[in-house]
Amino acid sequence: MEALAQQEANFEPKRYTYSEYAAWEDDNRWELINGVPRMMAAPFVSHQAVSGELYFQFKSFLKGKKCRVFYSPCDVRLNHKTRDDIVVQPDLLVVCDRNKIEDGKSVKGAPDLVIEILSASTSKFDKTTKFTLYKQAGVREYWIVDPTDKTVGVYIFEQENLGMRYYADSEKIPVHVLEGCEIDLSTVFEE
Repeated sequence: MEALAQQEANFEPKRYTYSEYAAWEDDNRWELINGVPRMMAAPFVSHQAVSGELYFQFKSFLKGKKCRVFYSPCDVRLNHKTRDDIVVQPDLLVVCDRNKIEDGKSVKGAPDLVIEILSASTSKFDKTTKFTLYKQAGVREYWIVDPTDKTVGVYIFEQENLGMRYYADSEKIPVHVLEGCEIDLSTVFEE
């Protein structure tokens, strides 16, 4: 029994790169975190409603501008220039450097803005692991949306002194990376 416990403690999962991940032929949604696959559950309808309204507001603001907004599933290769073994699928993301999307298949490098919408299965992961990955990769602004509490935590990574601020369901959020853009939460969290 001790030998089995020791084997399990020393178990090293197989690690993959983006090229291997891209060749998988299944209909599941996956992310790679340091090469280790992590399956993602389908979002709830309430999650999709929040995501859809946020996407609509960003898309409306960005019409005719250089930045683009994308929604999940969209592969973001955070360390594509090195090991290429971190692939995430944020709920929403804004990319202003068109070179990061030139292949039409994935985003290569850190988006300017990333939004994760919490669910019971992702809450801790989004607040810890993804928070760290996004900050280290150079994401400029990170939002954590809590549909249950109807709040949004906004983190400005590019300027340490700006830190983090919470917004409630009736407020407007000024988007740091998009001058002149405000997101109206009163329509995001409406019943």
